[in-house]
Amino acid sequence: MPKEFSHRVAVLVDDGSNPFELGVATELFGLRRPELPCRWYDLTLCAARPAVRMHLGMFTMTGVAGLDAAATADTVIVPNRPDPQTAADPAVLAAIRGAADRGARLVSFCTGTFTLAQAGVLDGRRATTHWRWADEFARRFPSVRLEPDVLFVDDGDVLTAAGSAAALDLGLHLVHRDHGAEVANAVSRRLVFTGHRDGGQRQFVERPVPPVPDTSLAPVLEWARERLGRSLTVPDLANRAATSPATLHRRFRTELGTTPLAWLTTERVTLACRLIERGEQRLDRVASASGLGTAANLRAQLRRHTGLSPSAYRRRFGPL
Repeated sequence: MPKEFSHRVAVLVDDGSNPFELGVATELFGLRRPELPCRWYDLTLCAARPAVRMHLGMFTMTGVAGLDAAATADTVIVPNRPDPQTAADPAVLAAIRGAADRGARLVSFCTGTFTLAQAGVLDGRRATTHWRWADEFARRFPSVRLEPDVLFVDDGDVLTAAGSAAALDLGLHLVHRDHGAEVANAVSRRLVFTGHRDGGQRQFVERPVPPVPDTSLAPVLEWARERLGRSLTVPDLANRAATSPATLHRRFRTELGTTPLAWLTTERVTLACRLIERGEQRLDRVASASGLGTAANLRAQLRRHTGLSPSAYRRRFGPL
């Protein structure tokens, strides 16, 4: 976790906002977490008006802060738009531009990507949005590098999630970026949510209801997690699942939206992050214990997944 951490999060609430996505932001960044050994976020809901009607008029939210709260936030979150074809409030767009100009981190959930694009902060940037609106988005904002099939996109200081459930994935990714793997996994356990779904996984997977008995990948995934430090290969996973590597590959694509090798590498990098956070200094030991093999591969994979070198990761998230 960072040695010192003070981070203000502002959530822009507008007419028609989805209560679920506001709940995601509140759950991840607003609730107090005294069980964690770090200072948590300071979250504020803000809007252009003192009263905001939620999606489908289910209720009206009052007492939220004004848009000036976004002017001092380190992270500004834009939830979904109920009708992406309708222009966003000019005051909201101005608040987003102001946040971008001063270097704040910008985050959108679902069709909130339309709001960021209207504000002009996505030009030339990578982004995603809900699959249902991807064609419309690409038509209206051709200067944005849309990635329509992924759960979320991390483009540095601008991050976009594809849909409501993907907002949880992106939120946990942000916690990981800010506090490290150990804290992110603790929050995930508190949510009773899967520890990590990589942003590159597909948004929408055609998956029929499995027959009885359960033939999911869960048993082989758990078996592999207990053996990450060993010389574990895709054929090993296939043997454990009593299937061929080609069939295993199809099952991973169907159930997880990723490949066996990509899943295995992500799990190993997460384990390596935990070992560094717990104080392991020798990179060769971290690489061996996590199954990444060599210090050189550890450096390459850690930088690819976190954007940090092992030494930078240790300075940021290692023990005091």
